[in-house]
Amino acid sequence: MKVTAHNLGKRFNREWVFRNFNYEFAPGKTFAITGSNGSGKSTLLQILWGQMLPSEGQINYSDRDAATLYHSVGIATPYMDLIDEFTFDEMIRFHFKFKKPRIPVESIIEKTELISSRHKVISTFSSGMRQRLKLTLALYAEVDLLFLDEPCTNLDRPSIAWYHRNLEALPPSVTVFIASNQEHEYPAKSEILNILNYK
Repeated sequence: MKVTAHNLGKRFNREWVFRNFNYEFAPGKTFAITGSNGSGKSTLLQILWGQMLPSEGQINYSDRDAATLYHSVGIATPYMDLIDEFTFDEMIRFHFKFKKPRIPVESIIEKTELISSRHKVISTFSSGMRQRLKLTLALYAEVDLLFLDEPCTNLDRPSIAWYHRNLEALPPSVTVFIASNQEHEYPAKSEILNILNYK
């Protein structure tokens, strides 16, 4: 799915986070949205996936309208909530009742490499395990657009390696957006956009 931004701008009160953002996001590419902390990376992602309205400009999706876009979007962010009362297994099965999985759910559980924790309650999980679960929910959904905001937050080195293996295994048609100011969070082949260029 091609995503085209026309003169996007976002303002909070009198302060513009960014303005005059024009870009065509081609299908199947990976885009790294870079910039310092608080520069507006997460805000841009939320506008692109349809959670937040821009203050000016518009976004066009090649084969979807904004009302049905959520069917085609996968999201993982550090600020995304999980259902703490669920077990790992229950959270995955619940999520994939609403999102079509790319592979069988049992295979997804195995690929998390956390299968020994599948019956543990999420409230007992470390921050790194919670982040890996969030990434799993996004990476294994059958979507056209994948949005990852600071994906390696709280991940140790083996988990970062796991993340990159799964990122490389995505279908070639998926368009990936990664908001990060850390180079190890996005592939070297990524097309880089610095949000500071749109201030």
